Amino acid sequence: MEFHLAQINIAKMLAPIDSPVMAEFVANLDSINALAEGSDGFIWRLKTDDNNATSIKVYEDDFIIVNMSVWENMDKLHQFVYQSNHVEIFKQRKKWFEKMSDMHMALWYIPAGYIPTAMDGVERLSHLRNKGETPFAFSFKNSFTIEEWSKYDNSMKSVTDQ
Repeated sequence: MEFHLAQINIAKMLAPIDSPVMAEFVANLDSINALAEGSDGFIWRLKTDDNNATSIKVYEDDFIIVNMSVWENMDKLHQFVYQSNHVEIFKQRKKWFEKMSDMHMALWYIPAGYIPTAMDGVERLSHLRNKGETPFAFSFKNSFTIEEWSKYDNSMKSVTDQ
């Protein structure tokens, strides 16, 4: 079976999405989303009919926005995040978003063809915040291999099957 890498990241805006504070961020959304979609290894991203995910609410706080995507593997996602023009926008994030004290990004493996839901992402992020990095949810700093995830997933299934 083939697996891909899913990711969620959230950010807390400094002001409403339609405010002047957020205008430059919003103006760059289409180009950054197009860059992601055109990147080697990109498979899918969470979006509405507006072609972005800024209106998707996964928390009660209206200032928290979500981004989710699926990539062929960790290297392809890493290249997009840290070695493409995405970096230029990423470096400016303090202009638009609060510094979050809790983990705000999680990675996990999914079977190829599976499209994660926003709630899947929230579950992984919650796991990472509450239990730390495991093959169930991790970050770039402490990543796991598909083999480690598979062993972990199978061991968790045997626990829940009892």
